Amino acid sequence: MNLQTEDSVLVRDYIAGEEKALEILINRHNQRISSFIYSKVLDKDITEDIFQDTFIKVIRTLKKGTYSEEGKFLPWVMRIAHNLIIDHFRKNKRMPMFEGNDDFNIFSVIGDEKLNAEKQLIKDQINTDLRHLVEELPDDQKEVLEMRIYKDMSFKEISENTGVSINTALGRMRYALINLRKIIEKHNIVLTN
Repeated sequence: MNLQTEDSVLVRDYIAGEEKALEILINRHNQRISSFIYSKVLDKDITEDIFQDTFIKVIRTLKKGTYSEEGKFLPWVMRIAHNLIIDHFRKNKRMPMFEGNDDFNIFSVIGDEKLNAEKQLIKDQINTDLRHLVEELPDDQKEVLEMRIYKDMSFKEISENTGVSINTALGRMRYALINLRKIIEKHNIVLTN
């Protein structure tokens, strides 16, 4: 195989069992995909992690036989990388947004900034209060919320661990956040410092 072989031919060859075909595809598009990822995350180690995760997803999809975008390999891989970049930022910010009529987000009080002793005490109290609020949720919603927020699990991982579909996990998370908001409003709780 030479470097001029079409992506679609290499994909077909890889699916047929030719491991070298994937190596050629990765080498061919490595620079472009890595540059794209780095331009968004601005960190070499994170770029490498996301690049590897991207090709793990590519390999899984190809091996499952669910790839169907003949001739559009690079745009497909770039979409996977883009989605993983978004997942990375969501996971690191750990701030799911509430749908509501104001911009308040109860998780926005949990930050990474250096805190003085007083702010740290307040932050610890808010975290304790928040944990108590989470305990009031139905078990299925509490389980998904804890996996997502406190264990940094993706919805795919949550789905696999709970034995429900990704859509069910997403729905449970949505209802957990809606119910948390209702509990906060019902008890007139303030979770800010």
